[in-house]
Amino acid sequence: MAAVSATLSRRDALRTMAAAAAAAAGLMVNGASTAAQSAEPSAPQRIISLVPATTEMLFAMGAGNRVVGVGNFDKFPPAVARLPKVGGLLDPDVERVLSLKPDLVIVYDTQEDLKRQLERARVPIYRYAHRDLADIMATMRSLGERVGAKTAGDAAAARIEQQLDATRRRVAGLGRPKTLLVFGREPGALREINASGGYGFLHDLLELAGGSDALGDLKKQSVDLSTEMILSRAPDVIIELHSGAESLTPQKTDAERRVWNTLASVPAVKNNRVYLLAGDEFVVPGPRIGTAAERFAEVLHPR
Repeated sequence: MAAVSATLSRRDALRTMAAAAAAAAGLMVNGASTAAQSAEPSAPQRIISLVPATTEMLFAMGAGNRVVGVGNFDKFPPAVARLPKVGGLLDPDVERVLSLKPDLVIVYDTQEDLKRQLERARVPIYRYAHRDLADIMATMRSLGERVGAKTAGDAAAARIEQQLDATRRRVAGLGRPKTLLVFGREPGALREINASGGYGFLHDLLELAGGSDALGDLKKQSVDLSTEMILSRAPDVIIELHSGAESLTPQKTDAERRVWNTLASVPAVKNNRVYLLAGDEFVVPGPRIGTAAERFAEVLHPR
């Protein structure tokens, strides 16, 4: 999916989450310290990241002290709150970017106009394009090499792989309930429903965590659903994602879960297996995907 932009709604942000780490020195992510690493002498020292995923990656590999600007939707780690905001996918602020005198700007590969302007200004760029789960670790390794932190980037990617492998081993040999993974719909109604198809990092995470994607035969990242299609697919489990841990209060969770009661014949509804999960780890394809996989596994295969 395309990455989150400043003008997109929560639903659209989740739909396009291909766009979708640790805080400053000393913060721990996945059990690893992110104290600032020494960079190669020729490495970029003033980095701007318009992509939340790569921002988290930079902090996870200890290069957060070299980040001088971030996108409008960057929220993690907390250290980014103090950094200048330079726009997003659809509304990059070129003047603001150039005023920060970067020696590397990380852009979405679809930002053609921004890339042309930066190239004219002779500002080096790193093009970000996200595809599937494996691409997250590949990007972290590539980015680490680009910013002169290859060893730290490789290590950060390896930590994610270890976390994912632990989840994969935990669910090995268990049943694989047919699961509908919803990441957008109209609040309070079963309209404008968007769900994960059989391609992309969310689909991969769901399958790794022991589920069988109810839309896995549709090889695309986002599928627009009708209630009739949900009835015909008859999922055993429905997982609905919400960005931001603060986005679901207990009252709102109960109210939104009851919306699904209109489809009482669906096995997931009949058996009370509709789950609402909130957290930016489901939105940003970055270092926290290991946590997202663990949370999927917990609802699919409770201990």
